[in-house]
Amino acid sequence: MVKLGVCLFCVMVNLSNRLVVRRSRAGLGLFAKVNFKKGARIVEYTGEHITSAEADRRGGKYLFTLNKKTVIDGKGRDNLARYINHSCRPNCYAEVNAAETRVFIFAKRTIKADEELSYNYGKEYFADLIKPIGCQCLKCQS
Repeated sequence: MVKLGVCLFCVMVNLSNRLVVRRSRAGLGLFAKVNFKKGARIVEYTGEHITSAEADRRGGKYLFTLNKKTVIDGKGRDNLARYINHSCRPNCYAEVNAAETRVFIFAKRTIKADEELSYNYGKEYFADLIKPIGCQCLKCQS
């Protein structure tokens, strides 16, 4: 039996009929394949739930804090939300559910098909990881 080489990234990109991962000004980005109305839930930020201490030990740029004790490590490529880039003028926002166990990304305004999704990563992340290399969002590059 012959095994065909399958690009995991290519398979992952096609997991959603509403979203697609492709090149953006900041590297890879997540883009809408359909229109989203303001307030629409777009995607969940998924990954391993770890303690804050473990997150500090691991480090990384795909860590999403749920509360003082728990962090989602979203480094896995099956987490489509990890491809949403920072913007100083975002079209999405992240919201932690009431139980502080899940994170959902919502449309901050109407988003058109082919538009890149973005949200503000917050002051601490911006200061530590984005500012030193320069923000690549449209607002800052215009």
